[in-house]
Formats: sequence, structure tokens, C-alpha cells
Amino acid sequence: MKKIAFLILMTIIMASCNTTEQTDNPFFTDYETPFGVPPFDQIENEHFLPAFEEGIKQHEEKIAEIIVNPDAPTFENTIAALDYSAPLLGKVGAVFYNFTSCLITEELQAIAQEVAPMMSAHQDNVSLNMDLFARVKAVYEQKDQLDLTEEQAMLLKVTYENFVRNGADLPAEKQARFREINEQLALLTLEFSQNVLGDVNTWKMYIDNEADLAGLPQPVIDAAAEAATADGKEGQWLFTLQNPSVMPFLSYAENRELREKMNIAYINRGNMGNENDNKQNINDIVRLRIERSQMLGFEDFAAFNLDPRMAKNEETVMNFLNELWSKALPIARDEAVLMQQQIEKDGHDYELAFWDWRYYAEKVRKEMYNVDESEISEYFEINNVRDGIFMVVEKLWGLQFVERNDVPVYHPEATAWEVLEADGTHRGIMYMDMHPRASKRPGAWMSSYRSQQIDENGKYVHPIVTIVCNFTAPTGNQPALLTFDEMTTFFHEFGHALHGLMADTHYQSLSGTSTPTDFVELPSQVMENWAKHPEVMKMFAKHFETGEAIPDELINKITESSNFNQGFATVEFLASGLLDMEYHTLTEFQPIDVMEFEDKVQAKYDMMDEIYFRHGSPHFNHIFSSDFYAAGYYSYIWSGVLDADAFEAFVETGDLFDQETARKFREEILSKGGTREAMDMYVNFRGKEPGIEPLLKQRGLVR
Repeated sequence: MKKIAFLILMTIIMASCNTTEQTDNPFFTDYETPFGVPPFDQIENEHFLPAFEEGIKQHEEKIAEIIVNPDAPTFENTIAALDYSAPLLGKVGAVFYNFTSCLITEELQAIAQEVAPMMSAHQDNVSLNMDLFARVKAVYEQKDQLDLTEEQAMLLKVTYENFVRNGADLPAEKQARFREINEQLALLTLEFSQNVLGDVNTWKMYIDNEADLAGLPQPVIDAAAEAATADGKEGQWLFTLQNPSVMPFLSYAENRELREKMNIAYINRGNMGNENDNKQNINDIVRLRIERSQMLGFEDFAAFNLDPRMAKNEETVMNFLNELWSKALPIARDEAVLMQQQIEKDGHDYELAFWDWRYYAEKVRKEMYNVDESEISEYFEINNVRDGIFMVVEKLWGLQFVERNDVPVYHPEATAWEVLEADGTHRGIMYMDMHPRASKRPGAWMSSYRSQQIDENGKYVHPIVTIVCNFTAPTGNQPALLTFDEMTTFFHEFGHALHGLMADTHYQSLSGTSTPTDFVELPSQVMENWAKHPEVMKMFAKHFETGEAIPDELINKITESSNFNQGFATVEFLASGLLDMEYHTLTEFQPIDVMEFEDKVQAKYDMMDEIYFRHGSPHFNHIFSSDFYAAGYYSYIWSGVLDADAFEAFVETGDLFDQETARKFREEILSKGGTREAMDMYVNFRGKEPGIEPLLKQRGLVR
């Protein structure tokens, strides 16, 4: 076996000697930029494929070196060596996969179609390499005799389990089919997300009658006018399926027929009967996931994907979701009565429908609490919110943020920030990219261009992270004014960024957000608690024109109304969590009529017709564009239990910025990445396991 591996290694080395050096490809040299950020101004689409190909070749060489090492397998010469084995693939992959989310073009999509099967095949070549797995297994089997650090022990465990979960223990006759499934899934999940974006970018609703704009805030009208002009339709108003367009329309537009048109289109992304239709993709993804999971000895995909997470199994998840469902559904039904009463009060005789809910929720909220979302947004100018986040983070952990104009950015709308420790030492680089564009997928997320680690030469590598959002854009002379939800989303994504920035681990595989899916939302969601706290809002919420701090009266209204419509919000979310689990607990595939499947899920859980899934099947990117949140959408509300309980630790001290609690949160959670079991990290911080009561109280689900 070793002789064969040696011959492979020699063949690779000889081939590499004949490779023409491509000095014009920025991925092939060290980045000569401030802080070693990617040289975005030099990177062209033509550089990606050669860099992926060279990265794969170099990775194969490193794998071969590990295999032919004549020394007995050890942690350092096998497990650590494997973690360090693909630096070029890491460089090109970080840029490419970020670009395919925020700089999407037809050319880049075509490249992605080539890269997906190439990378799937390569990952299988590594995971299904029996010589390599034999060395990994040899180290794993002697783990109890090795003098490993806590982090090394976790890396060994994760590495071994990843091999097993990726088919290394499968009989040779099944591995070919396993590879086929992985390649097909790589293409199907990529196509799924591209289809959703395709519908978002192509669906347009023009309005040419000013009367149809009744009820909409002026900034929304101005943005629609600018969008229409940019699209060659001056004098009209353009509304799209981007969130800053669709959500205000559903919340404020008086024209019910147009609200219905907009909402139907919004829930039918990926289901419009065009070339972007995702229903067959869903069938294929579900079928292949079942087959692959059962090949690995699991009953269904949920059992497979939950195994390494905090929840561990589908019974725990379903009990959790059902407990919350039983508390939220009655409250949502009561809320529906209020909406129906408002409809009748307005002189209408129709029944509340899902395209009415947001509109009447705003009307009822305004009447009950005298809260006007457009008035609130005047105090959340985007730069003030950003500075408020900086202030909170500095008060908690001393971090400072300095904008850098000498650091390359990947798009003119992106900004670059150096992050400094309290003593002025460099911590990392953060990019922010805030507003919608056709080249950006919907939603908000954090990602990395470089993870923190200590490299194989012992050098500390500082992280480079990015926050990408689709917030309300500025219009005319008016700056970007965020809704309350957008403001809290900004805090949320910044929490993810802190998880990456404050990472302090040795190995990149365990760094930052490399944690179980149902734990990774804790650092992000806990930040929302500061965003919503009256004491904190007073510090950063300033009127965009006068500069005056948000008045106590308005804060009180926001606080008093904070639990309003939480039945709707929780049911809408849980419905998608249950839909996710229903797909992924299937143990036998039968062709799925996707819309009929949704109807059956609604009936099974006695779901209200007046509330649709937060994410319906054809556009459910969380679960069908990758495996990460599949059978894991529950993670957001699971982490809600953690974040509500964690924030209580600060509240209990009487100081929202208590330094000792902040230190423990950084040392036990933010810095640790995935180096410990998630519950152990939480208990080390909190001193106990979390309870569900703070979440129920926070959402007003306790009567």
C-alpha cells in the first residue's frame, strides 16, 4: 500500500516540475497587501479555475506525503499535518465562495458549475482515501494513551468522525455510488440557490398610478422611484423581491390586491413555473440525502445531520419545537382575532389572509401602542447604528474599530475596518457590505476570508471577516434609515463577526464559527439583547436630522410593544423548522408534490391559514442550498434559549457591561471556537445548563 502511495507521490512531484509557473495569478503568491488581505483589485474571474486546479494538486501532494511518511502515525504527522494541508485551496475558496454570494455574475455562476463537481470529487478523494484514513484511525484508536491538549483531542475526534461521516468506513463497492451522490448534491444545492436569486432578480412590479402608493412611507416611495428610473422607467415606481422593498410594501401598502400580488410572488420564489423552478431539485436533494444517510447507517438524514450537534437526535428537536409550538400557536390565534377586528373596523368584510397580516399588525400596533415604524427608523441611521455597535463592543471587550482606506475592497460599496484590542494591538480585519444589489443573494450573513489560527511555522494568523447585508439603502438626500428589525440584524451579524474576530485557537478547523449549527447562533443572537435594551438604545439611537437621542417616550413604546405579534413571529419561524424536519425525517423516498407536502405539514400541526412558513420549500435556501442548516433550522430558536439565558448573566450583575461576565463570555465561548463540546463551553461560562424560561419570557410566550 505504501509503495503505491510512494509511486503516486513521485508522479505528482514529476508532474509539478513540468507545470508552467503562473506568476500573474494573485492566488499563487503571498498577498502583498496591508494585513495580507486578498488583493481584490488584482483578482479576475479567469484566476479561479487555475487556482482551484493547482490547489487540488498541491493538496494531493500533501496527502501523499502524509501517507508515505515512514514514521508511525502520530497526532502531529497525520492529524495536524492534515489540518495544514490545503493552504492554496483555502485561499482561493475563501474568495470564490464569498464572491458567489455577493458579486454574482453569469460568468461566475458558470465557473461555480465547474468548481462544484471538481471540489466534490476532490473532497471524496480525500475522505475516501483508505491509506489516509488508516493513519487517522490509527491515531484515533490510541487517543487515550496520547498526551494531547484539549484542543488536540477535539481536532482528533472531529477529524476521525468527519472521515467516517464522509464514507471512509463504507465497503469499496459502495464508495463509487457515494461519490456520485455527493457530486449530484453539490450541483443540485448550487442550482437551488441560483434559482432563488434568479427569481429575486427577474420579478418586478411596476406601479404607474400614484394612488396605489397610498400608505407607504416616503423613503420607500423614493427608493421605488429611483429603482424605476435606474431601470429605464422614469415616472414609475419599481418594487422587487428584495427585503427592503417587499417588507415595507406588505406592511404599509393600502392596496390589498397589490399586497397579495407581492406576497404570492415572494413565497413563490423558486416556484414560478419558469427555468428557476426548484420543485424537482427538492425531490432530488431529499432522495439523495436519504440514500446517503442510510448508506452510512442512519435511518434518515435528520439522524445523520443531528448526530454531531448539541441536540444529538430528532426526538430532542421535535420535543423542543412542539413545546414552543404549543405555547406560541394559541397566542398567534389571539393575534389573528385582533387583525380580523381591525379589518372589520376599517369597514371591510373579507377574511384575514397571510398577505394581510403584516399590514394589519402595523395598524393594530400603532393603535395599541402608538408606535410608527417609520418614526422609529428615523433614529436608526445606519452609521449611528454601526457606531452604537462599536460602542457596545468596546464597553464589553475593549475592541476598537478604525476604518482603513488603504485596504483593498471587493466592491465600491464595501468598507474595510481594522479591529484593535484595547491596548492597540492588531486583532483582525472586518469588511462591511450593507445594501442590496443584483449581484448579491438575499439575506444577511457573516463569512471569513481568513480564519484565525497558528500556522505550521508557529505564526499567529489574524482573522479577516466580512458582514454582508441587504439593508434599506439611502435615497436622494436621505441616508439609510434602518427598520427596528434591520437594526437588530446588524447587531446579530456583528455577533457572528466577533466570534470570528475573537477566535484564539491553534487549528483553523476549530476556529471561530466552526461549532455545531445549534450553538453557532449564540454569539450573534446574544448581541440582539443589547440592541433592544432601553439603556443601550439611548446611547446610540440619534435622530438622523436633529441628532437628538431617541426620546424615553418612544423607547417605552418600543419596549411595551416588543412582545406584540410574537405569536405570529414564533409560529412563522417554527412552521419552517417543522417543515425542515418533516422533509429530513423521511425514511423512504416517494416522489414529492412539494406544495401538497406543505399542505400536509400545515394540517398535521393544525397550522393557521393566515400564517405562511417564514421560508417555504422552493426558496428555503437554509436547508436546500447546503447541508449546514438542513435538519437544523431549529438552531436559531434553540440558540435563542442560550442567548436569553446568557444575557441574564449580565442582567443579574446589575451592569449590562459587567467586565467579569464579559471576560468569561469571551474566554469560554467567543475565543474557543469548536475546541470543546458546546454544552461544556456554555456551562463553563454560565455555571449551569440553560433553561427555557428566559426565552419564553423574552418572547412573551408565558401567560
